[in-house]
Amino acid sequence: MTPHNASDDSRWSDLDRPPLNATALRRGLIREGGLYRDIEVVQRTGSTNSDLAGRAAGSGADEGAVLVAEEQTAGRGRLDRRWTAPPRSGLFFSVLLKPTEVPVARWGWLPLLTGVAVATGLSRAAGVDTALKWPNDLLVTVGEEERKAGGILAERAGADGIVVGVGINVSLRADELPVPQAGSLALAGAQGTDRDPLLRAVLRSLEDWYGRWRRAGGDPSASGLQDTYAAGCATLGRAVRAELPGDRSIVGEAVAVDGDGRLVIATEAGVQEPVGAGDIVHLRPA
Repeated sequence: MTPHNASDDSRWSDLDRPPLNATALRRGLIREGGLYRDIEVVQRTGSTNSDLAGRAAGSGADEGAVLVAEEQTAGRGRLDRRWTAPPRSGLFFSVLLKPTEVPVARWGWLPLLTGVAVATGLSRAAGVDTALKWPNDLLVTVGEEERKAGGILAERAGADGIVVGVGINVSLRADELPVPQAGSLALAGAQGTDRDPLLRAVLRSLEDWYGRWRRAGGDPSASGLQDTYAAGCATLGRAVRAELPGDRSIVGEAVAVDGDGRLVIATEAGVQEPVGAGDIVHLRPA
């Protein structure tokens, strides 16, 4: 973690991208009986997930710890893909969860739950229609094109925890996109790109969905999570190719998300195959 240097004027170098105020965030999100215990904002770090997972494994950080970075230099997506963006152009944060009363077999729903929470929070706060690509990408529409504007990465942390990391492109401009297929809330016509209300909305939505899921013992059906995820999932009803470990692939129609959070693909051979991990390629528009 690199501390901010007083001689570095980059903190205010882009007035369209003001810094986050940790004190205001704590005041607005930490409450008696709530999920969040601590919210820290750092200027720059490699990966908020790695930092928070390290704390959980070492000092035993409390559930509800939130670490936000104004800039991530080694952010990771699925399959160890790099996630980088200009300082303060997005939301890059991780949350430590410890759902000890939920069977570990159901913890696989946490990335999907986070996706629902992020999409719900952003729709309310930014007025942007968002969709979820299984298992953990956030899609927005730029022009007529579906583009990825965010992603989620969940990792075990210590004996009883899981760190959920979120990266969202907020004010990224067209000339700043890492790849042409990327998008941002601004490019999708967001009502505003002030990250403070966006982060608050997403964290409140996460607290709400996590509470429902936990009270239901992690049951995705009883908590309403399974149906809500399916309703917002852009992958369902599409022709897809699942690129699986071991250089194997499956082509077919994505027909359901099952009770274990797996994507069910109906192949031309008439077989329904559940996929628990892999890279999904949408083969044609919905």
